Amino acid sequence: MSEVPAVPHELSGPLTDFIRHLASEKRHSPRTCDSYQRDLLRLASWLSLCGFTAWQRVTNHDLRRYVATLSREGLSGRSIARHLSATRRFYQFLLREKLASDNPALDIRAPKSGRRLPRVADVDQLNQLLDGQPDDPLEVRDLCMFELMYSSGLRLAELASLDLDTVDLRGGEVRVLGKGGKERLLPVGRKAIAAIQQWLRHRAALANDGESALFVSQRGERLSHRSIQARLSRWGISRGADQKLHPHLLRHSFASHMLESSGDLRAVQELLGHADIATTQVYTHLDFQHLARVYDQSHPRARRDKYHGKTSDKST
Repeated sequence: MSEVPAVPHELSGPLTDFIRHLASEKRHSPRTCDSYQRDLLRLASWLSLCGFTAWQRVTNHDLRRYVATLSREGLSGRSIARHLSATRRFYQFLLREKLASDNPALDIRAPKSGRRLPRVADVDQLNQLLDGQPDDPLEVRDLCMFELMYSSGLRLAELASLDLDTVDLRGGEVRVLGKGGKERLLPVGRKAIAAIQQWLRHRAALANDGESALFVSQRGERLSHRSIQARLSRWGISRGADQKLHPHLLRHSFASHMLESSGDLRAVQELLGHADIATTQVYTHLDFQHLARVYDQSHPRARRDKYHGKTSDKST
């Protein structure tokens, strides 16, 4: 752990004791201790600049000012929440050591961060990546996984847990076990079915006896989450993708492309296995410009005044 920088001893002393308490009594890892120390040193430095020389003099109002400062400096709501969590725990220690009379961070909440929109791959780029010809049995497997993930919007864990008997090629369906142990039946596209059929011809030579997993490694065992992620990233690099490929990118792309084509939010919710439609609604923002163009071109009263951004009826 790094040394405490130059702040008044009245502030740095208890902080050093707290970090030692986390390391020796609570058995936290050095990485965790460093994280606590880094966040609390930032607070201590700010307090020092404001003229504070003792932790017990810090009030709820002072910490709210500090949160506002962090927000102005560009920290996300999640990062500020982490700072507040460290501060609350530190004051619990100070209370135990009788170095403070209350915990001024108790009822302070971090500002909410704007929800980050998932990145989505372009339809044409995905087609180009998935139309590539595999060179060996492992690449046949990889292409099959990626086709199936994009075809049915599978989560990484759902793909990895698939067994041979969960896929119905004749019916064009796959049965997955989602979050909370909820099972759902999903359609499988024509290209994904063809990819599965091709992979099954190679799987028999790789899988160990009695292995039920649909996707197996070179050792014949169920393929791990980490291996799937690594193979997808490698596939994207080898085929010149302009962004890093990862399982969630395929799932997000499936959701966005389905919603853009159908406009049926409820159906996409069911396909993704979202318990709350609010989770699915994030995809409605991805295609707003596309929807706005359709609206402008289609609605009889939607012609927009390009100077004022307002709708106008110029037919009179």
